[in-house]
Amino acid sequence: MMTDLYQSQRAMRQMRRQAMQRGVVAILDVGSSKIACLVLRFDGTGRLSDDNSIGSMAGQTGFRVIGAATTRSRGVQFGEVTAMQETERAIRTALQAAQKMADIRVDHVIASFSGANPRSYGLDAQVDLEGQLVTEAEVGRVLNACDVPDYGEGREVLHAQPVNFALDNRSGLIDPRGQLGQSLAVDMHMLTVDAVAIQNIVRCIKRCDLELAGIANSAYVSGISALVEDEQELGAACIDMGGGTTSISIFMKKHMIYADCVRMGGDHVTSDISMGLGVPAAVAERIKTFNGGVHATGADDRDLIDIGGDTGDWEHDRRTVSRAELIGIMRPRVEEILEEVRTRLDAAGFDHLPSQQIVLTGGGSQIMGLDGLASRILGQRVRLGRPLRVHGLPQSATGPGFSSAVGLSLFAAHPQDEWWDFEIPVDTYAARPFKRAVRWFRDNW
Repeated sequence: MMTDLYQSQRAMRQMRRQAMQRGVVAILDVGSSKIACLVLRFDGTGRLSDDNSIGSMAGQTGFRVIGAATTRSRGVQFGEVTAMQETERAIRTALQAAQKMADIRVDHVIASFSGANPRSYGLDAQVDLEGQLVTEAEVGRVLNACDVPDYGEGREVLHAQPVNFALDNRSGLIDPRGQLGQSLAVDMHMLTVDAVAIQNIVRCIKRCDLELAGIANSAYVSGISALVEDEQELGAACIDMGGGTTSISIFMKKHMIYADCVRMGGDHVTSDISMGLGVPAAVAERIKTFNGGVHATGADDRDLIDIGGDTGDWEHDRRTVSRAELIGIMRPRVEEILEEVRTRLDAAGFDHLPSQQIVLTGGGSQIMGLDGLASRILGQRVRLGRPLRVHGLPQSATGPGFSSAVGLSLFAAHPQDEWWDFEIPVDTYAARPFKRAVRWFRDNW
């Protein structure tokens, strides 16, 4: 099973190289509330633009967004495809609109999705070098020596990234190739998800006559774009509040070392409002966006919100609700989501990291007063994060709801080394116990 995945990931990397040569690739963030599509053009140069919106930090060598579109998601629940044809139609809609804006046809696509019950594993291994020099083959050998846990039937490895190498006693190496030493050790972060979630996305993309050139976890790519360089280096958690899910990723030393997902998001807040006020979902969504909040002040009792309606019954259609009442409906659900996030961060051992910055992003992070409530529930240092600025991104796609789409663009331009980028002597994989991601990090580094 691992062998198949290793081969298919290598095939996707090959597709990505072809796409880069042709110079265009589509980015597809498949979410529960929207499907976002960006068309990127690579020109192979890393020039600074006049407005300085590109630095080496963004790792943005020479790509710009030449097309962008979003469409309401259909057939996706909790970040997972539940109705294939609906999702396929939505993907086609977004892709066609983005291609039209870019005025170019795209054959290759790199996709991200959330949900699918992600599980993080910390793996490690050590080998004695055959020569003195660390070669590509030696890196392959140490990666292959990692004990892969028995992660269960119906699961696939989505990411497998070496996050730290140690050569003799020098730890913290990003890439040991070309250096001299006696023994080489590696720490690897592996993320598995429900296989069916990947298969569904692959099938949807094939049915749209596209080639899949890469696939990523949206918690991971959100972290790439919403966390600034220092946060990625020193330790931070990215909490991406989407419609159907709230994704969590923890970064350290510029690598993701943990990911998880809570099966609740902004849509759950909307449906609470819809039930609580007896209004259709679309009205509830509007009220949430324009009047919603989680922090009530004295003035909110007097602040009346016009619910409106079109039943034709004037009395019914002229209803109002106080903002305090609305907050009373929204706050318990938002608290529930944040408490659940807190539980996941505790389980990961987040409090052991040297820096415990938390960054909230995603469309659901725009609820008024959320940062204050989050810092009370999750810890002191919480900020709201927007995605990095990238070339050509239309104003409409710069909000926090586009963190994963923008992060996926950065991932497409500069994928981090993964296990399958190395020639590995694929043989049998032994299953042995593994360690919790963050605890393993703290103990080793």
